[in-house]
Amino acid sequence: MLSRVISRCFGSHSLQSHVSNPIMKVRIIPALEDNYMYLIIDNHTKHAAVVDPVDPVKVLLAVEEEKCQLTSILTTHHHLDHAGGNQEMLELDRHLNVYGNDKRIYGVTHKVKHGQRIDLGSLKFSSLLTPCHTTGHVSYFIEDRQHPALFSGDTLFLGGCGKFFEGTGAHMYHSLINVLSKLPNETSIYCGHEYSVSNLEYAQYVQPFNQATINKLEWAKEQRQKGLSCMPFLMSEEKSYNPFMRVDDFIMQQRCGTSSGEGTMNYLRKEKDNFNIKY
Repeated sequence: MLSRVISRCFGSHSLQSHVSNPIMKVRIIPALEDNYMYLIIDNHTKHAAVVDPVDPVKVLLAVEEEKCQLTSILTTHHHLDHAGGNQEMLELDRHLNVYGNDKRIYGVTHKVKHGQRIDLGSLKFSSLLTPCHTTGHVSYFIEDRQHPALFSGDTLFLGGCGKFFEGTGAHMYHSLINVLSKLPNETSIYCGHEYSVSNLEYAQYVQPFNQATINKLEWAKEQRQKGLSCMPFLMSEEKSYNPFMRVDDFIMQQRCGTSSGEGTMNYLRKEKDNFNIKY
């Protein structure tokens, strides 16, 4: 049974929270305007890794509160709102392992390949290359039959996906459909930004009669009004309402006037990029 504990974090876009299960604890730490950092703690050894520690002070305060041993940084991509804290983290602890897949990331000690195993205490991660937002984007998957989890950075968001800064619809199709959608439906997903409400508003525009979209948008608005994070969310949910995960659906293609998943991905991204302006 998951348990969620809330603690006040002044000056943040969301309250800090954590999600616990028998194998790990994930501390959800808001940063900047809408970013999330994640402190992942192995329950067995108390070894910990942090995903995209852009605000080192908040991370180290969380480490101190959790009384865990921080060993690793998992960097999803090189953008400064994700990798911008690496240098300060390494200045504070030069023994940290830094995982990533882009020479533009500061301090990488372990350049990962697709499917590479990363051990954190008793936790087993796989690095999944998910290019498009950036060419070197990596998502990190915790392999566990009962408690799988994905840290998707700026590739997969609740109800949406990242912008195609360094890729095309074909790249995002590969990352979302060929890679991430193949993970277990019960996978809990932790993404890089709190874009949930705006993403779901677009998803409802695309699918006005999709009840799953309507229900999730109502829930997300309630969460945000309370200052609560919308993390994590389930892979099975994304397949039911995220238009970017439904690009192979015939009705979605018909709506977009396309005939392929890759073409639909391109159409939706271009439409979403202009959604706030046009509608």
